Amino acid sequence: MKPKKVLKIAVLPGDGIGVEVIEAAIPVFTALKIPVELNFGEVGWSFWQKEGNPLPERTWKLINQSDTTLLGAITSKPKREAIQELAPEFKQAKLNYVSPIIQLRQKLDLFANVRPCFNIKRDVKDFNFCIIRENTEGLYSGFDYYPLPTQLHSLLDENKHWQKIAKNEISCTLRLQTKVGLIRLFEFAFKYANEQGIKRVTFADKPNVLRQSSDFARELFEAVSSQYSQITADILNIDAMALWLVRRPEEFGVIVAENMFGDILSDLGAGVMGGLGFAPSANIGIKGCYFEPVHGSAPRIGSNRSNPSAMFLTIGLLLNHFGYTEAAEKIKQAVAAIVRQGKFVTYDVGGHATTQEMAQAIIEHCLNQAQETDMTKKEQASPIRGQESKQQIEALRMFNSAEIADALDACGVEGAITNLKPLSPGVKLIGPAYTIKYLPYEQQPDAFKGAANYIDAVPAQSVIVIDNQGRNDCTTWGEILTQVALKKSINGTIVNGAVRDVKFIREASYPVFCSGYFMRSGKNRVYMADEQCPLNINGIAIKPGDIIFADDNGVLVIPAYLVTEIIEKAHNIKITEQRINAAVQRGVSLEQARKDYRYDQPWLKHSDE
Repeated sequence: MKPKKVLKIAVLPGDGIGVEVIEAAIPVFTALKIPVELNFGEVGWSFWQKEGNPLPERTWKLINQSDTTLLGAITSKPKREAIQELAPEFKQAKLNYVSPIIQLRQKLDLFANVRPCFNIKRDVKDFNFCIIRENTEGLYSGFDYYPLPTQLHSLLDENKHWQKIAKNEISCTLRLQTKVGLIRLFEFAFKYANEQGIKRVTFADKPNVLRQSSDFARELFEAVSSQYSQITADILNIDAMALWLVRRPEEFGVIVAENMFGDILSDLGAGVMGGLGFAPSANIGIKGCYFEPVHGSAPRIGSNRSNPSAMFLTIGLLLNHFGYTEAAEKIKQAVAAIVRQGKFVTYDVGGHATTQEMAQAIIEHCLNQAQETDMTKKEQASPIRGQESKQQIEALRMFNSAEIADALDACGVEGAITNLKPLSPGVKLIGPAYTIKYLPYEQQPDAFKGAANYIDAVPAQSVIVIDNQGRNDCTTWGEILTQVALKKSINGTIVNGAVRDVKFIREASYPVFCSGYFMRSGKNRVYMADEQCPLNINGIAIKPGDIIFADDNGVLVIPAYLVTEIIEKAHNIKITEQRINAAVQRGVSLEQARKDYRYDQPWLKHSDE
């Protein structure tokens, strides 16, 4: 979808923590310079109590005048409490409480509930799946009865067991599913998978028990899946789905389910992700949409303690839906970064930050990303790629690190990383950086945590740059990774920290630069917090794709946008020094030779070149 000139959003804070997470998160629109018009509306339990309607007509008018709706949280209570808490003038009016969430979904026909789940902490095996839940039919269609109506009770005549039970002793909920409703749900799921590059769609239902309604849905699922031959389609029993989603979440892509099954799986997915504080959702229809975090109003949580992450990620879903994909990704990366850093996180993530403090940290991270993007756009004429990149790297091999360091100085760029030395002498390492960031566990994990498998995604000829925060008491590189790197033709590895299996690495002639070596593994001590992310090692910024240049003298970082200029300046510096040396050999004094060949500006091009 093409971004609108001004995106009109109806903002409905609602109940409980909905108010504070909305207030904490909406400044991100300004931080990311998104052109929005925010109009606040009234919704929630207090309006049910005061007016007998939790979603007043004036709020519907606002919704209808907006491009979309951002909802904070809603309190819903059982029938008895709902009647008891009405204002006296409404208690005899036989009003029926219907959650604003259900009203929005049904009145706007928002049939698809989208709940993405990804590994925000990166402390376990990576996963990235999405649950797509039917929103308007199924067991939540609204056909919920007690006592049983006569028409339904008569259906029980076919079963002797149920015949004996009086209709005032039976309750019943109907699972209504239509052909139109199921087909559009399945088409949405496969289209979403196709757009996101997801290769598996799983239909979670209960065909071994609900033999008629499940078979009806199954045939429609298979008919739709036949139109997407590039996507694997399968069906799992809902109970098995729950088991495998906990044990092997990385195996799933899109999971599609009817209303109640999808509701349950969505909260399970939030648990796998790290808790309801991280769970966003989008509700999508043919003509409308609204967005809300999954966590609910949480009335017992207390003031300024709630995790605002889900609201930020929900805003990210909203922006992505309306074409602001870059801004949406910045929000996602900012939330993940703050959670992994662990400094400004709320109590549910093991921290002590308030809602506002965590939100401010996320927004500041977004601002920093935005500033970096602006700088990159100004600085970068064009990134080096493909054949051009290979040619430039070959050109760099003509120089040593002293010449490159002088060229960086001439550009006013500090690129020399201190305290990193070659594991073996006589090696030269050049290539584009593939960055990996490790962080220490805040608490010792209860179970053994395996090593990260990021290396499978590293392109050939890359230089892996690992920031283990300079730790020399545990390692993040050793024999197995070296063997894989050699097989994949990776150029070498830089580690801000210790490595192990030194004898093997040296005998394999694999270039490694590090701050030390030690025998102890980093498993259960540190975890991979991010990859292909900006790093700062000993004060030097490193971005994915920057060129690493290392030899016996140490390690340098060449910003990608400066490579061409650095090659030119290093060439001139090399010529200058060669001519000074030649002049001295002819008997010219060093002072005169330096003056003759402009040693004060060795990077300038020589007139005879």
